[in-house]
Amino acid sequence: MSRVWEVPVHDSTRVRDARTAAREACAQAGLAPSRTADAELVATELATNLLKHAGGGLMVVNLVPRADDGTGTSVQIFSLDHGPGIADVDIALRDGYTTADVSLGAGLGSCRRSANAFHLYSAPGRGTVATARMDPDPARDGVARAHLPVGGITLALARAEQCGDAWTGVRSGSLLTLLLADGLGHGPKAAHAAGAAVAELRGVAHLPPVEILRRLHTVLRPTRGAAVAVAQVDTERAELRFAGVGNIGARSRSGDTWSSLISHPGIVGAYFPAHVPVRTLPWHRDSLLVLHSDGLPSRWAPPEDPHLLAHDPSVVAATILRDAGSPARPVRDDTSVAVLAPDRRTQLP
Repeated sequence: MSRVWEVPVHDSTRVRDARTAAREACAQAGLAPSRTADAELVATELATNLLKHAGGGLMVVNLVPRADDGTGTSVQIFSLDHGPGIADVDIALRDGYTTADVSLGAGLGSCRRSANAFHLYSAPGRGTVATARMDPDPARDGVARAHLPVGGITLALARAEQCGDAWTGVRSGSLLTLLLADGLGHGPKAAHAAGAAVAELRGVAHLPPVEILRRLHTVLRPTRGAAVAVAQVDTERAELRFAGVGNIGARSRSGDTWSSLISHPGIVGAYFPAHVPVRTLPWHRDSLLVLHSDGLPSRWAPPEDPHLLAHDPSVVAATILRDAGSPARPVRDDTSVAVLAPDRRTQLP
């Protein structure tokens, strides 16, 4: 899942590029022609809205783990902008919505119908983030699917095709595990290392975080190695356990307080420390965990908007990435943000 499509949308020709990116991603994910057509529609509508209503922005297309059980591959389409924002998102999602300032027509409504999951976050004066997930199966209105409360976004250095970062989420009984890997360096070899870590998690997700890291160390030895962080929620104990090796950043939120979680120096697959500390925290209905690679500026500010924090993890991750970067702070490496949220179906305190 290391392939990344990044399309800056600043003129009408880039709308075509966004549509092409969606089509290529669907082909790599193995989606049927009908789902590919839906994805092209979504990408076209979102890119067109960037031009019409935000003065331009960024389209990103990622391959992500399928949301219901983590097996298989879905296509995630992101639209990010710093435009004027939308005053009332619920009204804007209605077909035919038009005002003197915003004329969205049927675009966002068609995106919501075509995608298996469509989320929109907008703050007046600060911009809009939209995410659309395209699964292999068609969207089915009114039918709830099992959902892993994880989401993430990745960008490659200098808009390269291969990203050396990768993330995934896996459920094993009462355990929900989020992993983020940053392959050493960048390019295809870094992508291979990170991809090997992601692929291995499914078989070891029943283990505690440090044991997962030890297993990954063995698997990654033939590669150049990676920084890896593992966050695991035990829903029965309402407890979060975190362990990391390398330069993966992590912050957890409980109530109104954010705290940093520190990874231990080392490289999984090359140099594994003799002791890896584990941080254990309570996990409540208002908790949140953010993992990120070192492509994100180290002093990024955690979001405080309660409306954003209640959104799907894919939206939270994309908004953090959008707001942490600027032309004055260019990305110096592959960049990824992954978010773990509480599972609303469990009886958390």
